[in-house]
Amino acid sequence: MSTTDKTTPADASGAAPDAAEAARDDAAAAAAGAQLSTAPAEDTGGPVGIGVLGWLRWFWRQLTSMRVALILLFLLSLGAIPGSLIPQTHIDPMKVEKWKQAHAFWVPLAEKLQLFEVYGSVWFSAIYILLFVSLIGCIVPRTWQFVGQLTGRPPGAPKRLDRMPAYTTWRTEAAPDEVLAHARTLLGRRRFRTEAAAGGSSVAAEKGYLREAGNLVFHLALIAILVAFAWGKLYKYEGGKLVLRGKGFSNTLTQYDDFKPGSLFDSDALPPFSFTLDRFDASFEPTGPQRGTARTFKAYVTYSKGAHGTPTQAEIEVNKPLEIDGSKVFLLGHGYAPVVSVTDPTGKVVFRDAVPMLPQDANLTSAGAVKVTDGYVNKDGAKEQLGFSALFVPTFAGEGSGTMFSQFPELANPRLALNAWHGSLGVDSGLPQNVYQLTTSKMQQFKDDSGQPFKQRLALGEEMVLPNGAGTVKFEGIERWATFQISEQPGNGLALGGAVGAVVGLAGSLFIQRRRIWVRAVAGPDGVTVVEMAGLGRSESAKLPEELADLAATLNEQAPTAPEPEPENDSEKSREGERG
Repeated sequence: MSTTDKTTPADASGAAPDAAEAARDDAAAAAAGAQLSTAPAEDTGGPVGIGVLGWLRWFWRQLTSMRVALILLFLLSLGAIPGSLIPQTHIDPMKVEKWKQAHAFWVPLAEKLQLFEVYGSVWFSAIYILLFVSLIGCIVPRTWQFVGQLTGRPPGAPKRLDRMPAYTTWRTEAAPDEVLAHARTLLGRRRFRTEAAAGGSSVAAEKGYLREAGNLVFHLALIAILVAFAWGKLYKYEGGKLVLRGKGFSNTLTQYDDFKPGSLFDSDALPPFSFTLDRFDASFEPTGPQRGTARTFKAYVTYSKGAHGTPTQAEIEVNKPLEIDGSKVFLLGHGYAPVVSVTDPTGKVVFRDAVPMLPQDANLTSAGAVKVTDGYVNKDGAKEQLGFSALFVPTFAGEGSGTMFSQFPELANPRLALNAWHGSLGVDSGLPQNVYQLTTSKMQQFKDDSGQPFKQRLALGEEMVLPNGAGTVKFEGIERWATFQISEQPGNGLALGGAVGAVVGLAGSLFIQRRRIWVRAVAGPDGVTVVEMAGLGRSESAKLPEELADLAATLNEQAPTAPEPEPENDSEKSREGERG
């Protein structure tokens, strides 16, 4: 017994086929191999008919071809680049305005190309929809073909098995029916689908149907990812909120500091819940080269669902969000909020509150503004507004030891530096303002006795007396704050499932080999059974001859090789030599 790759030994009777028979056998082998392929052939020609119908058929075949699908996928990737480089209106309108001011020459072109709304633009949507249709148009016919294959049976053996890529043959004393029965049992145990020929002289077996299933899973996973992407972009919401210790947040639109909804998101769909920041803990590396590096951040909150939900305590850490009714609450950052009180010339307290400061470096050097908008009356009896630009450091280096830069993130030696202004803050103009910056276009700065801008650095508990009896400002205490991102991204589960499905499907289509095995057993002229085995794969596979050899060796144990017959006389030897 021998197993060969691309061999053409003599048939069982020893007669060589003529040219016409060989051509027919080659055609049969080619047809058997072609049946292994389930992918529809691409039509690379022009329209198949004349007129509108012909053009439509040609366009559809081009759109559903693999080549066009890959081109559309590449264009979709290119189209996403401007959305990453150019600010988008629905994400940050203020950045869009700044970009327009900095790149005024390109604004008309960018607006015509809808570069400020890339993911909702006509051209991006067209690419997206065409890719979606292309994938569906590719999957539907392949699915029907695959269903047909699952219900079909392996085709019968070609006449000349020795023309298959892998082939082996031997002679045995076992009867043909017995050999074929053992072959069918063996192939069935190896999970081949088997079918006996009508004449009872051969068994056909096929394996590797999951290869096409992998292809279908991969394409379906791509559709799932596209659906998840669209679903998430259209119905997501994302917002940020700075919460002081002891204060709370309710999930309503007016409570957000910033809010970024999807194109089809309805604010009435916000899940009703609220939470209070009970405590915030942070620890930092005290010594060594990593001094000041954050070690832990943790926010302790009490949340409740709905208007009358039961209060529940929870902890939120970085990358460990709190999930409430499908929305996730992420901890993003933290900082300090000096508690400042302001009195008017009569000693009346007109302002007292914790004022959040935004960190400017890793050691939490922070900047902000104190705005007194109501209740202040100057010594002349006129209503005014006060503003203080502020700089806060939790650990001051010391007098004469440097400027206002913090030396460590924790509260070791806090200082608050203030510059004082009076006049109109411009909050009544109707234009939005940054709460952490002071608008001084309609204000005058307080002056000291030497005519210099009035400013002062305060330690905890110290008080600043404004010039000309305008009142006082006191640094009373320090609170902590934390920033949270509240978001809901529908389609994340579908996108994850699609990604996993794409990997599994691709692995199946790459590593599962579709192949067929044929076994033929017929009685030779001398009554000894001649066994032939051949294998054919969809693509070239180095393992096919090995698999056939293993199957043949196992079958040979049940149908052992018979000895070759000896020639009866010299003339018989001569004829045997001629045939050899």
